[in-house]
Formats: sequence, C-alpha cells, structure tokens
Amino acid sequence: MSSQPVLYYFLKERYPELYERLKERVKEGRWETEGGMWVEADCNLTSGESLVRQFIHGKRFFKEEFGVDNRVLWLPDVFGYSGAMPQIMKKSGIDYFMTTKLSWNQINKVPYDTLLWRGIDGSEVFTHFISTLGIGQDTNNFFTTYNGALHPDAIMGGWERYQNKDINNDILISYGYGDGGGGPTREMLEVSKRMEKGVRGIPKVRQEFARTYFEELEERVKDNKRLPVWEGEFYFEYHRGTYTSMARNKRSNRKCEFLLMDLELISVLAKNKLGIPYPTEELDQLWKLVLINQFHDILPGTSIHEVYEVTKKEYAIVKEKARALLEERLAALASSGNGITIFNTLGFEREDIVSLGDCKASFLKDQEGRLYPIQQVADGSIAYIKGIPSKGATTFELIDTVEKDLEASLREIPFTLEGNKLETPFYNINLDDNGLFTSIYDKENDREVLKAGEQANLLRMYEDKPIYYDNWDIDMYYTEKYWDAKDLDRMEWTELGPLRATLEIDRKISNTLIKQKIYFYSNSRRIDFETYVDWKEHQHLLKVHFPVNIHSDEATFDVQFGNLTRKVHTNTSWDMARFESCGQKWIDMSEGRYGVSLLNDCKYGHSVKDSNMAITLIKSGIEPNPMTDYEEHYFTYSLYPHNGNWRDGGTVKEAYKLNQPAYAVNGGALGANNSLISVNKDNVIIETIKEAEDGSGIIIRLYECENSLTKARVNLGIKASSIKECNLIEEEAESIPINEEGFNIEIKPYEIKTYKICL
Repeated sequence: MSSQPVLYYFLKERYPELYERLKERVKEGRWETEGGMWVEADCNLTSGESLVRQFIHGKRFFKEEFGVDNRVLWLPDVFGYSGAMPQIMKKSGIDYFMTTKLSWNQINKVPYDTLLWRGIDGSEVFTHFISTLGIGQDTNNFFTTYNGALHPDAIMGGWERYQNKDINNDILISYGYGDGGGGPTREMLEVSKRMEKGVRGIPKVRQEFARTYFEELEERVKDNKRLPVWEGEFYFEYHRGTYTSMARNKRSNRKCEFLLMDLELISVLAKNKLGIPYPTEELDQLWKLVLINQFHDILPGTSIHEVYEVTKKEYAIVKEKARALLEERLAALASSGNGITIFNTLGFEREDIVSLGDCKASFLKDQEGRLYPIQQVADGSIAYIKGIPSKGATTFELIDTVEKDLEASLREIPFTLEGNKLETPFYNINLDDNGLFTSIYDKENDREVLKAGEQANLLRMYEDKPIYYDNWDIDMYYTEKYWDAKDLDRMEWTELGPLRATLEIDRKISNTLIKQKIYFYSNSRRIDFETYVDWKEHQHLLKVHFPVNIHSDEATFDVQFGNLTRKVHTNTSWDMARFESCGQKWIDMSEGRYGVSLLNDCKYGHSVKDSNMAITLIKSGIEPNPMTDYEEHYFTYSLYPHNGNWRDGGTVKEAYKLNQPAYAVNGGALGANNSLISVNKDNVIIETIKEAEDGSGIIIRLYECENSLTKARVNLGIKASSIKECNLIEEEAESIPINEEGFNIEIKPYEIKTYKICL
C-alpha cells in the first residue's frame, strides 16, 4: 500500500515503465491505492480550503489513474487532528479514518481504538486506531506503531493492547518499514504464511486491503450499542512545537493559500465580465506546489535544512506567478476610467483601512458623494473606506481639494498624545518607559482591558531544550527559564494623522533585533503590531503576552471552517496536557459581556493561562535542521477588545480583514459598484469562489461560523441558469431553486455548503 498520489505522480513522470508495471499490480489486486489526500497533510496548520483541495486532487488522481474511489483517510503519522476533519472527510467521500500517532500522547491514553469520531458540526466518521506493539513491548506501554513487524509477539501484543474486544475480535496490523519506505521483508512474509494456517495460542492472520478491513469492521460493529463516540478534536499531547517551527514556511503557506483563493475569485470575475480565460492549468500547478508543502513534516517545520531551501524557491514561484496573473486581471477589470477601484475578495461588505499605494490625492469620493480622507504614510497612502461590496469591487473618484471647513472637519486628528499616553476614539493608552502597555482603557465600554499591574505586548524569550524531538516539541517545563525583551533602542511616534497613529519601537534581546510598528486607528478597535525580527538564537522560543482583565475558564480558537473552545485551567490531566494549542487566524477570551481577541496573519501556536493570552512567534530548534528560524521574520498580530463575546464583536470578520487585505487598482468607471455574491447573515461566511474543476460552472463554498442553525439568502450578481448543491469534491447532488437572482439556504451549525452555479 502507498497512500500519497504525489508519489505516484513522481513515479509516472520519472520512471514511466515502472509505473506501468505498478498499474498492472493494482489491476491484479496486489497493490492497494488508498489514502484520500494528495499528501499526508498536517491537519492543524493547513487551512480548510487547502484540506478540500488535498481531497480533490488526491481522490481525482487515484480515480483517473487506477479507477479507484478512495474511502479511507490514511494518516498514521500526523500531529493531531482538527475537529473540522470529520465533516471535511464525509463531504469528500471519505468513510473511514486511521492513525496511530495519538498513541504517542505524553500523559493521557485515548480510551478507544474502534469508534465513531464526531466533528464540531456533528458529522461522524468510522475510525480505527492501529494497536500494533513493538516486539517485546510491555502491553502496559500504550505506544503503538505503523511500522509493525509481522511477528508472533507483535501480533499477540497488538491484540492484548486492543481496547474494544467487547465489540470486535479482528485487528489491523500495518507491517513493514513504512516511515521512509522499504516495505515488508521476506522474513515477515514467510511468518505470515505460517500464521495464516494458525498457531495455537496466537491469533490467525490474513492478508487483506485496509479498505476491506474497514468495511468488514464497520459492518460488524455499526449497530452495537457499545460502539463509543469521541467528540471534537484529537489533540496530540506531543510535538506542540510543530505549530511554530520554521516560521517562514508557515507564513508562506498562509499567504499562498489566500493569494490563490483571491486569484480564483478575480479570475472568475475577469472571465465573466471580460472573457479573459480562466487560468486552469496554472492554478492546478500552483495549488499542487502549496499542497505538497503541507506534508506533515514540511509545513510543521520538522524536515532537514535542504527541504526548506527548496520550499523557499517553490513558494517564491507560487507568489510570482499567482501575483502576475492576479495583477493582470485586476488591471483589466479596472482598465477604463480614471478613478481608483477597490476590490474586496471577502464574502461580506467591508469597511476597512485600505492601502492605496502611491496615491497623491487628498480624498476619495464614492457614488453617493461621501468623502474619505487619504492619509499619506511612510510607504504610500491609506484610506478608511466603507461599503466595499462582498466578493466584488467599487470605484472611487480621486479628489484633490474641497472647501476649507469641510477639509478641516475631515482631516481633524482624533488622537491626543502626551508623553507616553495616547487617547484614541476608542481607548486611553498608557505605556511605560520601556514601551510596554500598562493600561488600555476602553472608553466605550468603560473598563480596563489589561490586568492590573501587568504589562502587555511583552515579548518574552524562553530557553527551549526539549528532551527528545527538538524541532517537534515544546516541553511543559519551558516556562522555567526566560528573559523579557524590555530594553529599548528606539521609541518614536512617527504618524499622527486623521486615520492612524503609529508608534515605532526597536528592541534588542541577546543577539536579536526586534522592530515593531504599532498602529492605532480612528475608525477601528483593532491595534495592529507589524513586526520584524532578525532572530539570531538557537533553542529558544519567542512569545508575546497580553494579560487581559477577563474572567473565564475557557478560550475559543479558530479552526478550519469553524472554531472550538478549550478549557484553560489544569483541573484534569487532559487540561494540563493542553498547555500549547493550535489556532488559525484568531483566539478569543470572553466573559459574560466583554472579551478580547488576538488575531494573527501567519501564526498558529497559542497559550492561555491565568487570563494571560500569548502567541508563540518563533521556535528555533537545531534538529534535524540546525539553522531553523535563524533568519529574518515578518508577521503581524492584532489586539481586538470588543463588547460581548467574539460573536458580538465580529472577531471572525476582523481576522479575515487582517489576512486578506483589499486591493486598490488605478482606473475604473466612476460609481461602479459590483458584487458577485453576498449573503444576508453575518454568521455565514462565503469562503471560496472558483471555477468548477470540470469547467462546467462556478463553485461557491460557504460555512456557518457561530454554531447556529440559520436560514439565509444568497444573492448573486450574475444570472444563473441552474444551481446544484455539491459535496466538497464537486460531485453534484440536488438542484436548488433560483429565486430573484439568488437562492435560499438552511445551514446547520458549522456546516460547510458547496454550490455549483451554471450560467
């Protein structure tokens, strides 16, 4: 068995004769092509849309090349499994899931080996964990392996280790040298022949495909009332450093995921409006470069140095080619007229700070006559704009002068600066002499954001020397030795305008330079920390801390197509083990009527303890890559205090704004205002617009983000001849009635919906 289509693709390209021989073995039933994804991808860091593409490309390859429809997700060695996975699997035609990695847990043993796994939306996938032990291993040691030896002791140990004997008497042994290849040995195959006949006191064995095992097992236990259910994520109590190691790769992955999605949307607009061909082949190639680098030892940062020299070049190719295709289409869409066109690739109407590039005008004017002041900044110009349509664009007129009283009103500076104290329309900010936040008083909500006597935006460097797997692990004791980055080289207020005030801070700690631009806005509650780090350390990690004045025993973490809550106390051993957790674009801590979110544009590792919210920014292990993270780093994180909880505060939308900035392009007909698609409910997020894989229509993918059953109206800016609901791999299901240039949907909590629009 070999589970990754990309390896077959390499074989086909490089050794076509050998590939044809392999295809014959598949036809003969001697080789199993099963696995599901393009590669065995990391399931914490990879975005929801990227996971969908893993299944689209993986399943399509096996079907086209071998006539096989994969039904098993085979992920023996991945470092934890998101609670969004069951729904993504089910809606990609995957019925079964297998891993062994959770047996590596440091503290707690998952109490089942055969079970139903229920995701955050309620979807269930039949799951079985391999229980194979090593030869001579004590059965009290719950470690199991996907590199089993076909040996009587290992077979017996696997059966004794199996935890669901009350419902099943048949276990799966994955044998041979699988980690790095090699397969079974002649000795193992000889042992198999003998054990097939039966040896008294030892279980019999038989050679079968993994798919056969799963189908037989499900049939045997599916109606058994003792079949257990595990709900939510499978948090892996080990390898927590994989959320952070090799930060450059994680940043490139995040940026490329969103860049390719933006390119797909703009390409749909350009084809529909101007007839510019959709770049199908280019997108296919670029997505596959991103997907291969989501392999569970590449994206987590646990490969050798040479791998990251290759990924650096590959991500550069993705960025260069995708950006060129995108800019070509943006320019074409805004080719006529002398205004400036703002494109919004997000699935909701946007109001946001927009970078206008080198724009020398004083104001923007929209079709309703509203004026938006332009602030000149160090790297160009910015404007705060309202009403940018969902998945669409609007064009503004450039204005140089207006009457003096109006100009004075629009250009009034809403910030008051006295020493280290800044008053904004939202906050009273106090900073100490080291540039650390000692108070953020929320004027609107009449309360302090920070814990009394604490310092926020505190950058802390920890000694990080794990016992075993350097680039994989953060051990629980890492907090025992640390240094705070308090010493200032420079602290200067560099901007104080109508839209934004900017504080620049340079610090040094050990051999490392940290430079930050901290942005305070007149129209947004967000405080952004644009950060550059020239990291010159080994075996240390960097975190940023925000001790917040919030009383709660849980925090909410963004995951693919939804979110989940995790307890932040240490009441149980399960809670204690979760001292470092993965979040995608945001985390939030809220009490009854107030909360604080931390947003990021490329980070994943987080911790919350005693109301101290922290993002892990850099981890610089030395094994297997001695130069991990010893380089320049660029990232932005944001503090976002809000009224109510994260739902009330609009955290999901703010995180999307940070990660997918609007595009400003010179040109466009004045007053133009177009939306390809929109939805009338804030908790329904339109994630993806792309051309169908077979070219037969436009794919729309959306999801519910607040755990709320919702009836919504989807409005289309194009005329559709038919609408079909599809699964995630674009297989059509039922037809959807069209109603006045749109359609109505009912979407379940955290449900993902996919539709094909035919024009």
